Amino acid sequence: MKPILKIESLKKYYGKQENLTRAIDGIDINVMEGEFLGIMGASGSGKSTLLNCIATVIKPTSGTIELNGQEISKLRGAKLAQYRGKDMGYLFQNFELVDNLTGRENIMLPISLHKNNENTDERMQKLISYLEIEDIVDKFPSQMSGGEKQRVAAARALILNPKIILADEPTGALDSKNAKSLMTKLEGLNKDENATILMVTHDSNAASFCSRIMFIQDGKIFHELRKDRENETRQSFYERILSVMAQLGGGSANVL
Repeated sequence: MKPILKIESLKKYYGKQENLTRAIDGIDINVMEGEFLGIMGASGSGKSTLLNCIATVIKPTSGTIELNGQEISKLRGAKLAQYRGKDMGYLFQNFELVDNLTGRENIMLPISLHKNNENTDERMQKLISYLEIEDIVDKFPSQMSGGEKQRVAAARALILNPKIILADEPTGALDSKNAKSLMTKLEGLNKDENATILMVTHDSNAASFCSRIMFIQDGKIFHELRKDRENETRQSFYERILSVMAQLGGGSANVL
């Protein structure tokens, strides 16, 4: 099986000579289709920089990032717009909903921007039902709780059925109940729809829903954990995550 996302020898440096910061210092990662991959590390480890390179928010110093064999640094114009808007779905920590649009209108934004109406009504209803936002989808963000906003944001990220979903600390602004609810939904989308998800998080609870985790320290891969889908419980995987995070100086107290 070929990886859907292939990252090779990726580096991102800031500054010069004695003030050089190696935010990413030679990272290699393959993300397989249908995988739920977590990226973990302490603050300043390079995990958010990595996600921003994949999202084309920042340009790497060197190395390559390929989605389905296409080097993203070479994308220009309409092809770059398609990558950012259709091939990739992005789930932000702080939701990034448009305040003067309803939940439904926020979800439809990618459809409007990319003029894609193919099966979107059916897709919309499926996501609204799955994410259990029927009662709030016609409200404005100011009328929603944090958990409701994030589920609407998840529907927006998924509406065009992207090849990969990038999630940047998606539970960071949620309480434990809403965090567990969101992660359960993302895990279900991964299993039921074969959605490929790459999630950056510092939260061991959220990470325990992943199938594999790459730990980053000082811009390098420090360790890798893989869940045994057949036999391992989430509690057991969570405890193994905590053990690694303890070495990195992070973690959390109790599994959700």
